[in-house]
Amino acid sequence: MAARAYWQGQIRLALVSIPVEIYSATKSSAQIAFHQVHEPSGKRIKLQKTVPGIGPVDVDEIVKGYEIEKGEYVLLEQDEIDAVKLESKRTLELTQFVDANEIDVLYYEKPYFVVPADELAEDAFIVLREALRKTRKVGLGQLAMRGREYVVSLKPCGRGMVLETLRYADEVNKAQGYFRDIPDHKPDADLLELAETLIEKKSAKFDAKEFHDRYVDALKGLIEKKRKAKGKRIIEDKSEPAPAGRKGNVIDLMAALKKSVEGGKAPAKKAPARKAPAAKAPARKRA
Repeated sequence: MAARAYWQGQIRLALVSIPVEIYSATKSSAQIAFHQVHEPSGKRIKLQKTVPGIGPVDVDEIVKGYEIEKGEYVLLEQDEIDAVKLESKRTLELTQFVDANEIDVLYYEKPYFVVPADELAEDAFIVLREALRKTRKVGLGQLAMRGREYVVSLKPCGRGMVLETLRYADEVNKAQGYFRDIPDHKPDADLLELAETLIEKKSAKFDAKEFHDRYVDALKGLIEKKRKAKGKRIIEDKSEPAPAGRKGNVIDLMAALKKSVEGGKAPAKKAPARKAPAAKAPARKRA
């Protein structure tokens, strides 16, 4: 079964319009989904929509409402919401082009694949893709999808292009409020050199297949054990190393970095040396 387009419309650059389709580039199938279950009966709990003083209501009696005052709502039908006219519902107009590194990583939200809608759109699509690739620029515009208008970026990706929704400025917290207490001083040169060596040693080309969700794997293992145990309680007590203390010293960090570069485990902090026992007085010679 072919994937269903998330959005259909056109990309517009000045007087050029390119019909395109957008598809979600990610999926969440790896997640483990839990349901609420009534333990005595083993049956799944269902949530029922109710109105205080009235009780359960039918789905067709529910409309969307915006609260203007406490307990007072403006009610809207779905077709009234759908009728709101916004050009970006069907057209992504590229209004600006920037270098990719100008967009802070905090603003990126979700990626989508962009493909030409038909054969007639392929030539213009390829021209735009290669122009973005050659100039090393990212196109910016606004696009309305599923009841919201997004700022989006557009860039080449293989034979196609990738559109990424971006957060608005007021949706991103300012970093200064979190980083202001971090001291602003230069690190020790020897420590910095060791850290750089360790980074170089572990550097490689990114391959997403090298990573997988180990928590999901552990949950699947627990579910299988629970199934075989026929509901018997299973608690796995796996001791984890105690976190390092807040206070440390340069000697400990230096030793840990050196050991890491050599490929071994970082040494544990040495316990404070015990004081040597006081020397005993020489025994008196017997007469």
